[in-house]
Amino acid sequence: MIMKKNKNVASKNPASHGAGVEFYGSDSDTYDVNESVGYLIKLAHKQLMRNVDAQLQAYDLTAMQWVPLQIISTGRGDTVAGCAREAGIDNGAMTRMLDRLEGKGLVRRQRSNDDRRVVNIALTNAGKKIAREIPPVISNVLNRHLQGFSQHEFELIKDLLKRFLTNGELPTE
Repeated sequence: MIMKKNKNVASKNPASHGAGVEFYGSDSDTYDVNESVGYLIKLAHKQLMRNVDAQLQAYDLTAMQWVPLQIISTGRGDTVAGCAREAGIDNGAMTRMLDRLEGKGLVRRQRSNDDRRVVNIALTNAGKKIAREIPPVISNVLNRHLQGFSQHEFELIKDLLKRFLTNGELPTE
């Protein structure tokens, strides 16, 4: 692993720890995908989703289908476009997912009284019930992934991931 100072990075976020250190060099011969933070995050996410999927089978749901239910139940979206934007997927994919959830009786669509072009999405009573039941299931899966972590490590991994996300939002030169 090659580490070198980069003054441009340090000037963008001087308050960060280790500002200016480059952990990956520009030499493709020294890059090991198995040691890449991005690859490790991807693997962790895939494993987490597989485990959530396995637990949600009892509810006839997938992890991806849970996403719009959670978005709607927390008030972060109430239209196809709003749910898609919040979930980070395109409107077409969200429409297909909502079609499945509507078929399962978990959501309903209703044209807006204010703008007939807008279709509002709401949870049915069955959707509201599932939206209350799923968070403990997700918590159990997360706790399984966090086995052996101390409270300090738990807080540290959250802080590091938040910094990683913030750094990704910084403009590049």
